[in-house]
Amino acid sequence: MFDKTVKQRLTAYALVMPAFLTVMAVVAVPILTALKKSFTDPKTGGFTFDNYLFFFTTKRELTNLGYTLFVVVMTVVIAVFVAYLLALFLRFVDSPFSRAIGSLYLLPRFIPGLVAVYAMITIIRDSGLINRISNLFGTDVKLGLMYHAGGMILMNLWFNIPFAALMITAGLSAVPDSIIESARDVGAGKVRVFFSMILPLSLKDIVVAGTFVFMSNVGAFTTPYLMGGNFPKMLGISLFDQFNKYLRYERAAALSVIMFLLCSVSAGVYIYTNLKEKAWEKN
Repeated sequence: MFDKTVKQRLTAYALVMPAFLTVMAVVAVPILTALKKSFTDPKTGGFTFDNYLFFFTTKRELTNLGYTLFVVVMTVVIAVFVAYLLALFLRFVDSPFSRAIGSLYLLPRFIPGLVAVYAMITIIRDSGLINRISNLFGTDVKLGLMYHAGGMILMNLWFNIPFAALMITAGLSAVPDSIIESARDVGAGKVRVFFSMILPLSLKDIVVAGTFVFMSNVGAFTTPYLMGGNFPKMLGISLFDQFNKYLRYERAAALSVIMFLLCSVSAGVYIYTNLKEKAWEKN
């Protein structure tokens, strides 16, 4: 019996080992290598904190960090808010229009990012589609969104609203109709039902959607590269400059660790939310 148990365990470990080694090779090793390089002095090869101090003591880099957080936080807030309204509409409104929206709202997820960005540029740039249409009516509308935070936030919403709505809609689908109908039967109004039942039951999905939107935009590259200005820059572009333009690989490694830590904060919120849910289920 003992030998059989050991054999089963060894077989299980053998089956898992290829996946484990693959993860270690493509994820853990690069992370550890970047971490080591971020503390390396490029001249002496010794240990140093200078690569990190550069990003927290240089005014230009601090501005880039603040600018990135502003764009990302605004994207999270607007995307989650709009996605939640869309999810509520899809969940509780049954009409031909809502069914059509339910079939089409994921369409942006299937359009390549580069194609979507260039399409947005064609529409919002000062000589783009909106400007040309305005010229037909004798006006000259220039949105001024190119090379501006507003343009990048608008582009980010294109990518992130469908994704967030998908996650929140899945959570709202788990809210039983019976409890809503029971609350309405005892006299609760729509506003009371929403704030007392629907919102608390879907709060976890809102937080999870926000964390994923945050993590996906901290290191964004395509949109900032094509639509961002020369200064300030998103962290993804700053990392690209350190690595390719200035050839400061140690600083690039330090910045990648900083971006990883920013995403870890969001990941921590996600893990905490799931642990709280599991604790609630046990009780």
